[in-house]
Amino acid sequence: MKNSKANVEARQKNILQYVRKAGEVNSYDLVDEFKISIMTVRRDLEELEQKHLLKRTHGGACTLDYVKGSKSLSKNIRICRDLISRYASSLIKDNDRIFINGSRTALKMLEYVGNKNVTVYTNNGLAFGRKFPENVSIHMTGGELRNHILVGDATMRNILDVTANKTFIGCWAVYDDGAFLYNIPNEIGINEAMISRTTEDLYILADHSKLQRHDNLESSYGSCIYDRKVTLITDNQADAEIIEKLRASGIEIIIV
Repeated sequence: MKNSKANVEARQKNILQYVRKAGEVNSYDLVDEFKISIMTVRRDLEELEQKHLLKRTHGGACTLDYVKGSKSLSKNIRICRDLISRYASSLIKDNDRIFINGSRTALKMLEYVGNKNVTVYTNNGLAFGRKFPENVSIHMTGGELRNHILVGDATMRNILDVTANKTFIGCWAVYDDGAFLYNIPNEIGINEAMISRTTEDLYILADHSKLQRHDNLESSYGSCIYDRKVTLITDNQADAEIIEKLRASGIEIIIV
């Protein structure tokens, strides 16, 4: 099914906002961020360039006033995400059973678990073909692979058949009122299923670029529903006002 004109415009607006915040981006960063195909990214960037809103580069795009050689915010964001992954891995204990969703940041934490034995249930297609230590046992949920995420009825059934004591999930955005947003409708239900089958701790991994004021984004993306204690792990560049509002909403914050 083709996206409606309104959905395409909303996606392109959010892509433009992401590029403006980063200064310069790689096309595959946009694939990961918005869970869309590389062809869709290229088409969106071409249309945005035709509207004189950004400049396409070899392998990506940049803002109109971006100076080549200046410090790239996208590189800074990758560093922040790596710090979040490293910290999140320290929360894993020996013999933990965990859920990980389609988040690249959440999956990367498995690189830092050391010699701890951990069982992982995930719908993250990026785990296919990736080498993990022998002490990390990966169980794929199955389902239909869309961009790099497994979705569908089979995915849901397999998640609901198991339990984990901890869940680590990424998201597309965090509003200052405590809402966690996702840009794939099918992913919302899967994340909620993971949360419902978690017996202990729920962690949301989101770098500072994902923390937004509620009136700052216009999109049709849905919010994940949760009814338990939530801990948000973010970096030290997060907006202090947003952090304060999130804490007021009852969310525990860890800043790395």
